[in-house]
Amino acid sequence: MAGMDFFIRPATGTGASDWVRIPNADIDVRLTRRMTRTIIRGGEGDNLHDEGSESTVYNVRGILSLDDYKRILEMFRSGQPFIHDPFEERDVKVIFSALEYEGSTEKFHFELIEDVI
Repeated sequence: MAGMDFFIRPATGTGASDWVRIPNADIDVRLTRRMTRTIIRGGEGDNLHDEGSESTVYNVRGILSLDDYKRILEMFRSGQPFIHDPFEERDVKVIFSALEYEGSTEKFHFELIEDVI
């Protein structure tokens, strides 16, 4: 599948000009549920309880100009940005878990986490 446009903006951004568009990005999404597992002693087995909350991890890779990297680095250091989830077509508040950038090739990798309660 060809890359997708990825959009990210700072937490304080409110207008269309605040979004940074990254064309042709590779985006992977991993959703997990939080569960509690209680091991019952005495031969009764396990008790698995779904806590009803989930986390989503977005891995985004592609090519990013140095100027856009600097804009995104500022978001990394200043709070929780918003991204546009291209699969669910909604804006999502996330935190940066990791940010990698190769200056010579302009390749990047972001790991962003949305925590849903």
